[in-house]
Amino acid sequence: MNKKVFSNFLWRFFERVGAEIVAFIVAVVLARVLSPSEYGTLAIVSVVIVLFQVFVDSGLGNALIQKKDTDILDYSTVFFFDIFMCCGLYVVLFLGAPAFAAFYGDPILTDVLRVLGLVIIISGVKNVQQAYVSKNMMFKKFFFATLFGTVMAAIIGIAMAVKGYGVWALVAQQLVNTTIDTCILWFTVKFRPKFMFSFSRLKAMLGYGSKLLMTGLLGTLYNNVSQLCIGKVYTSADLAYYNKGKSWPNLLVNNVNTSLDSILLPVFSENQDDKNKLLQQTKKIITLSSYVIFPLMLGLACVAKPLTTIVLTEKWLPSVLFMQMFCVSFATYPIQTANINVMKATGNSGDYLKCEIVKRVIQMLLLLAGLMISVEAVCISFMFTNIFACVIFSYPNRRAISYWFPQQIKDISKSLLASVLMVVTVGIPGYWISNNVALLILQILVGVFVYVLCSVLLKIESFHMILQLLHKRNK
Repeated sequence: MNKKVFSNFLWRFFERVGAEIVAFIVAVVLARVLSPSEYGTLAIVSVVIVLFQVFVDSGLGNALIQKKDTDILDYSTVFFFDIFMCCGLYVVLFLGAPAFAAFYGDPILTDVLRVLGLVIIISGVKNVQQAYVSKNMMFKKFFFATLFGTVMAAIIGIAMAVKGYGVWALVAQQLVNTTIDTCILWFTVKFRPKFMFSFSRLKAMLGYGSKLLMTGLLGTLYNNVSQLCIGKVYTSADLAYYNKGKSWPNLLVNNVNTSLDSILLPVFSENQDDKNKLLQQTKKIITLSSYVIFPLMLGLACVAKPLTTIVLTEKWLPSVLFMQMFCVSFATYPIQTANINVMKATGNSGDYLKCEIVKRVIQMLLLLAGLMISVEAVCISFMFTNIFACVIFSYPNRRAISYWFPQQIKDISKSLLASVLMVVTVGIPGYWISNNVALLILQILVGVFVYVLCSVLLKIESFHMILQLLHKRNK
């Protein structure tokens, strides 16, 4: 990992950490003020927004990053195509909102959907700017745009919640965040698309991007249709517990995984013709990210109960089991992300689509089975599918770079063993300490000590790699 890559990773990571810390504080405050049912209402609406936003990009942002000779005509073509798509999507959403509200028997969903749907148009405006920043490894720009937008949105969201605006506080928070983020990005990034368009360029990029669109759509459909189904078959409170259990593991893993995802495609694309260099980069990323993510996720699963009781109060305790299962699921994400970006960088978006179809077919079958049992069964189906997905997404890279699941498991085995030993040790204080604050502090201290000790005794390469990178960074 060279200096430029590490520097950009840090900027992207700090951006995500800063945003997530603010979002976490806001979520805690709002969770104390608002009811689970109000969270459930926004969760149902957010599903529709997220599904529509998949079409905003159409995979063209990744196509701009992956293409070697991207020029102003490519960027301008994608920009105007995105604007056209977003306006059309919003019209469809606006007209369909009453039918959606009638389906769920909640009239307020009409107005909430129409207002929150404006983020679709705003997101389309900044899509090309994001691609340009990623392509040119300018992730410092993301840091200021995201952090300022998140802070301002937090202030407005909390103020509205305290004044009794209910679900509209959550709507305003998301809308303000996206708007400020977009405005700052446009002011800080000097690149501007020009009034030009090429159908031939668009067609070429859609050939690559359309497959990524389909994979993104499949993933988004599952992740969000499962929420729609839970909200319909069970209650909005059940959905709120499910989402709250998911949000905390996502808070941790998203910082690392989003940073990796942003960095890997441009870095891998530069070396797409050098098989050996791409192999070494992939091995390093998988071992390093697993070393960081495994203890975070498994450690969070161990402290889930005292942490939830202290921060969110006992009314959110039903979310603990969901949190623990999602921790196991999300621990696999960096491995999947690295394998996926190898396929993207080498132009094998067709292989990526095939793998995604296999994963989602299995996932949907398990989802249907889980819905007939309980919400917990749905979460278990999600967990097992993500473990199996590590095998699915690594398989095409057996041919591309001669590196797939058996070798990857071998490379991460020491980190996994150290994490398991940490979990066993961290669980012991729970048998004789009843005070939640004391228990949480002791578990964290014990967990850090045991994991570092295991890293030294097992001679884990990633541990020494991180120390070396930090040492170089401080020089």
